[in-house]
Amino acid sequence: MSSPPPPPPPPSPRPPLAVRPRPTLRLRLTLVYGAVFLLAGLTLLGVTYLLFNQQLNRTFEDRYVPEPGRTKQVFLLKDGVELRGEAAVEWLRVQEQKVRSAAVTSLLTQGAVALVVVGGGAVGLGWWVAGRVLAPLHLVTDTARKIAAAPMAERGLHERIALQGPEDEVKDLADTFDTMVERLDHSFDGQRRFVANASHELRTPLTLNRALVELAMHRRTASSDVKELGESLLEINARHERLIDGLLLLARSEQEITDRSPVDLADVVTHVTAQTAADAAAAKVTVYEAIAPAPTTGDALLLERLVHNLVENGIRYNLDDGTGWVRIASRTVSGGKVEVEVGNTGPSVPPYDVPLLFKPFHRQAGERAVTGKSAGLGLSIVRSVAVAHGGDVRARPREGGGLIVAVSLPQARHY
Repeated sequence: MSSPPPPPPPPSPRPPLAVRPRPTLRLRLTLVYGAVFLLAGLTLLGVTYLLFNQQLNRTFEDRYVPEPGRTKQVFLLKDGVELRGEAAVEWLRVQEQKVRSAAVTSLLTQGAVALVVVGGGAVGLGWWVAGRVLAPLHLVTDTARKIAAAPMAERGLHERIALQGPEDEVKDLADTFDTMVERLDHSFDGQRRFVANASHELRTPLTLNRALVELAMHRRTASSDVKELGESLLEINARHERLIDGLLLLARSEQEITDRSPVDLADVVTHVTAQTAADAAAAKVTVYEAIAPAPTTGDALLLERLVHNLVENGIRYNLDDGTGWVRIASRTVSGGKVEVEVGNTGPSVPPYDVPLLFKPFHRQAGERAVTGKSAGLGLSIVRSVAVAHGGDVRARPREGGGLIVAVSLPQARHY
């Protein structure tokens, strides 16, 4: 087998956008508690200062300032000198001002220190109270995050909050969330069962149709027109059978893989390449292999279908002038992953249209199907099988036309 063309260099990654950190609700509530306490403390300190200052003024006026129409005599003995009248009152005013300044300074200083200390305690208490109040909401958030982080959204719908506590608004929210998730879980289960049951039921009439058409075609009295019509009907019937098989496989692959066995993707690639050799030769497409050990675990049949669909798509959507090629590679990559990558020549694929390729029944407008056997489920099944095995799928347009699809799966620790 000839050597494959060199793979194109991977696109340079874009620098991640800076994300501004957002204050949490707990922090905002704590800041609100602290601000309210600080405002209340400042108000209390200000009112205390005003009352204290007013009381000092009133005490001095009542003791030393005579009432209208009356006379007060003040006598003082200071350092052996006798003071009386206005001199004594003036000396008392000076002493009262000193006492007032000292008292006000002490009040404001000690009050500010007490306000800071108690304010810090209030902020800490507010942080603790906010955490206790918001704990049920964190439980709701954690459950929703588990559902969203599931390989496929419907597989995490078995999660429930089951909040225990008083009947309040938060418990109502948690119970409503549980009810919604339960209904979604039942809905997805019903949808999968319907697809599987309907596909099974449709197999019987298709099998009967094929048998009747073949019987009519192989009769001795069958004319050439009947045989030609029979071939067309058999082709249509075969297409419908492939569609039903794809729907069954899609329904099966959307279930979590519990029974796993060791699988080397290199062996799968070699097997699939041999299987598709006739189709590649008929389409005049050259298939290249670049295999290396890629051990993983899972369902061998589903992983074979994954690689088969990738190679089949690479052959089907390709050039028809004999210069087309498909390159299949398996390898172990960093991060405890193994990877199988399939690239091909073919029509150009707009980057914005790549995510749509993984939607069921989606086809590229203007693409030429070499074999004419596409059911529009190939890449949908690839994605479902990869996700069911704990992996993911990435696709990007190849420079010059075609597509490069890479499937990453967890590496087997012991193989």
